[in-house]
Amino acid sequence: MSVQIITIIVLAVVFLVATVLPVHMGALAFVAAFMVGAFVLGEGKDDIVAGFPGDLFVILVGVTYLFAMAKANGTVDWLVQAAVRLVRGKIALIPWMMFLVTALLTAVGAVVPAAVAIIAPVAMGFALRYRINPMLMGLLVINGASAGGFSPISIFGSIVNGVVTRNNLPGDPGMLFLSSFAFNLALSAVVFLLFGGRDLLRRNADPVTENQPQDGTDGTGSTDGTGGAGGTAVIAPAATTAVTLNKERLLTLTGLLVLAGGALFFGLDVGFTAITVAVVLSLVSPKGAKDAIGQIAWPTVLLICGIVTYVSLMERVGTIDFLGGKVATIGIPLLAGLLICLIGAAVSAFASTTGILGALIPLAVPFLLTGDIAAVALVIALSVSSSVVDSSPFSTSGALVVANSRETERDYVFRGLMRWGFSMIVIAPLLTWLIFLAPNWS
Repeated sequence: MSVQIITIIVLAVVFLVATVLPVHMGALAFVAAFMVGAFVLGEGKDDIVAGFPGDLFVILVGVTYLFAMAKANGTVDWLVQAAVRLVRGKIALIPWMMFLVTALLTAVGAVVPAAVAIIAPVAMGFALRYRINPMLMGLLVINGASAGGFSPISIFGSIVNGVVTRNNLPGDPGMLFLSSFAFNLALSAVVFLLFGGRDLLRRNADPVTENQPQDGTDGTGSTDGTGGAGGTAVIAPAATTAVTLNKERLLTLTGLLVLAGGALFFGLDVGFTAITVAVVLSLVSPKGAKDAIGQIAWPTVLLICGIVTYVSLMERVGTIDFLGGKVATIGIPLLAGLLICLIGAAVSAFASTTGILGALIPLAVPFLLTGDIAAVALVIALSVSSSVVDSSPFSTSGALVVANSRETERDYVFRGLMRWGFSMIVIAPLLTWLIFLAPNWS
């Protein structure tokens, strides 16, 4: 058996084991890099760690550090409350406001599951209070996270753009972000129409009381899923403590704007800029930064660094060129592109989207270098296909929505998200293929 085949089998085992057992995929990837490097290739420690992505490490630590400070000092809560105030009693706008707030959080650096974890309880509480279908609210939160997730300063965007740069591929961070946002926005419009949005357009703010049935039924908790309500197991309070824009939160908002402007218009490194802003904020307000270091997304850091380190080993032994050659032998570039997107969507529905993005783009590099398909188009198609399936209840985002649904409706939400998420495994790659690959954009 060739070394290339061995590395592919080991990578598949890493994804399989991490999916069915409670073992961290990033830690498994590091172990795989060590075992294959030391015992199959005879490499030393320096060779094995040569593929460690120092640039991505700084980015992941920097943006999650800054976001943790924004959460701790109440800036995130202020943004959520400000967004809700903009609704002004228009029930139909509440799901869209949750979409935009979640997109904003991921766009400025929040890890997708973290953003969903913050907004889902709030959103599902509003769903319960205003009799909004929980599928509508949950999917718009998840889609919002994916929509903002590919901004140039976001986690997903940083990973994809970093992988593209390191492999000397043509990239377009702005187009990646706009394409992902537009796709998720359109997908959310479909969700709005399918799950009771038209009914919301005819209603004003009429929150239910604690003694009223809240599921659109006779109070038994059953629902047909066509336009009922949903939410958390606890009634959303009529009013929450208002968060004011104090000096600390104003400085945090300014810092986020500096990070975005520096990265977008002045080419500043996202990771180092984010750490600089976070350190400045910690100097100005040490109390608010006290626990931020512990809130850095270390599991995500471990995940992507482990996967990229192992993929770098695969590159060194020629596995990437080997797979690229196999894809090229298909003879039909558009079919090969579709297959790559289908693989990304299918695996991502069960495994980590972050890990998939770090692994599949390098595997497609040899195929992209042939020039038969525009690299930017395939990267966008693969990124979108691999992220919209996060609505699966087996992904972290989908599971968070299920967990924050009202107990009597969790089964309905779980089954609904499973049907929707699994349908996206096929629909998303086909749509992205038709939009980005079939026209053969240059």
